[in-house]
Amino acid sequence: MNQAQPTVSNAEFDELFAGRPLMALFRGLGEARSLELAHAAWELGIDLVELPIQSEADVAALAAVAEAGRAAGRLVGAGTVLTARDVELAASAGAAFTVSPGFDADVVRASTAAGMPSLPGVATASEVQAAMALGLTWMKAFPASLLGTGWFRAMAGPFPGARFVATGGIDATNASGFLEAGARTVAVGSALEDPAQLPALAALLA
Repeated sequence: MNQAQPTVSNAEFDELFAGRPLMALFRGLGEARSLELAHAAWELGIDLVELPIQSEADVAALAAVAEAGRAAGRLVGAGTVLTARDVELAASAGAAFTVSPGFDADVVRASTAAGMPSLPGVATASEVQAAMALGLTWMKAFPASLLGTGWFRAMAGPFPGARFVATGGIDATNASGFLEAGARTVAVGSALEDPAQLPALAALLA
């Protein structure tokens, strides 16, 4: 008889995402630009920053932003964490949490064991159910712009305990719609480089 796998938790996100409707997402921008935008996000009031790690340059950028974040009292996470090796890289760079585009129980367990709560990606009811069966309450809904706001309302019925971060195709024009539909937090990236969008994003933080 197979022994049941122990459950894990990412309840740390209850506090991390509390009162934080926006998370900044900077992909492949290099160390200098990532630092510049991270400071801009923090000044705007966006406390959480995620940097996907898909190259050595990305890991270096994550390490630099994570160090700056610690000095400023901000938390920085590693994104696009796909393997146990990625978890090791995220930990070595000083990430406070990890984010994945899909759901992989082994990656979740490795990240949890390394002291970083894991935010796995989901796009179907089956994936949400599997993540919750593992013990998770927080998930990344990806790609949010393709799933649509109706997806969040639909998931609230069978999974009232699930908490979602909407990621993918979010900017100032649609962020409020996802928050109103039930997403607890939305991740924005290129919108933070557009001065025209900053007032609308700042309004979401008010």
